[in-house]
Amino acid sequence: MDEIRIGIIDDHSIVRQGLRAMIDREPDLRVVGEAPSARHATAMLDRVRPGVALLDLKLTAGSECDGLPLCSAITQRFPDVRVLVLTSSADEWLILESIKHGAKGFVQKDVDLTELIRAIRAVHRGESAFDSRSAGVVVRWMHGGQRPGAMASDITPREREILALLARGLSNVAIGQRLYISSATVKFHVGNVMQKLGARRRAEAVYAASKLGLI
Repeated sequence: MDEIRIGIIDDHSIVRQGLRAMIDREPDLRVVGEAPSARHATAMLDRVRPGVALLDLKLTAGSECDGLPLCSAITQRFPDVRVLVLTSSADEWLILESIKHGAKGFVQKDVDLTELIRAIRAVHRGESAFDSRSAGVVVRWMHGGQRPGAMASDITPREREILALLARGLSNVAIGQRLYISSATVKFHVGNVMQKLGARRRAEAVYAASKLGLI
């Protein structure tokens, strides 16, 4: 039986240790490297060249999606390494963006161990692997059910100003002080721009805006 070499990229040491302990019990699986951040991940992958990379999308406390650029970087720099996203959030937006960034599979951290092992083996074979919720999102997306994306021209100059300040982590009150408008007005604009961008959270709106070149 061919050995499947696995690299784990997660910012929590206890998660990496737990995954290693469970995965290494399987006769055909072996964890060959770990990394707590994007910077360490690149060095680890270059050193051990695993067949599968288990990637958490939340690699810092201040972001829920900073693993997405790393996913793209891995698939471009290490084409033989297949990325399986293993994260705590299963928002539709994150699932679809993971696929667009090159991930071969997406499973939540509360997935059953048997399902995780099955997903690792499937991804290593070159197949796609998703948990039940993620699979449903992918099916709807493939059948044209995804939310329409906004165009840059849909966003007003004021909304662009607010997006730029959201990207800096400012609250509604702080944004209002910067722009000399009330926090209620800021809340109104934030709601509008999130709706236009199809975002459910401020971080999603910021990411979508960056993809459109708005910030």
